[in-house]
Amino acid sequence: MGRQIRVPGAALAAAALLALAGCSGTGTAPGDDPEPGGTATPATPAASGSSGAPDDAKPAPGDVLPGMVSAAVARTQLAALKVAPPGTMSGYSRDKFTHWAEQGAKCDTREVILQRDGADVTRDSECKAVSGTWKSLYDGVVVTQASKMDIDHMVPLAEGWRSGAAGWDAAKRKAFANDLTHPQLLAVTASSNRSKGDQSPDLWQPPSKAAWCQYGRAWTTVKSAYGLTVTDPEKRMLSTMLDACAA
Repeated sequence: MGRQIRVPGAALAAAALLALAGCSGTGTAPGDDPEPGGTATPATPAASGSSGAPDDAKPAPGDVLPGMVSAAVARTQLAALKVAPPGTMSGYSRDKFTHWAEQGAKCDTREVILQRDGADVTRDSECKAVSGTWKSLYDGVVVTQASKMDIDHMVPLAEGWRSGAAGWDAAKRKAFANDLTHPQLLAVTASSNRSKGDQSPDLWQPPSKAAWCQYGRAWTTVKSAYGLTVTDPEKRMLSTMLDACAA
């Protein structure tokens, strides 16, 4: 018999300061974070208990993602990011970013995020989400089938590669691909995720402008946490997104 775990929606999660179908340690769910080619110190993925996501990985009230900072702090982070042209994709492979990592209790990173971001999530005995309700940040669409949700990397793996990850070791790439602490992973509709692909904010923005404030803060925070570079157009669009926070 399967077991049920009911988890409150992200908007109702308890306050926290910290901030992808399958249950194998390195399996890739079809459509998750699709990119070309198959396509601070990072957080090491923490093992979770039977309830899935660690308590310190829950979003703060008002935010969908964990580890978010204020618009003012994000602006400070953005100003400090190094501006550089995008690097080459030479040598890139999604396989160089181990995902989804095992998180304990038969759960991998994908299932942890589906639990964290959903409401009334029911899992089977292998930790696979079988039902629940999810609201996609990017387009505001409500979904009741886990198979219709993708797990997106806020800063896509290929974009990370172009902006600094090409020089990382395997451990840091794994941490980046499975980060439960920073605002790097979230459940969104497959259509919005595939529309985004590996594009930076100057090339793709969430269809729902209501998401721009969170998107800009999250992208900036992840790039800051991992010491990644930004391009001039990317930096300008991030600033525009942060302006939405005061609108």
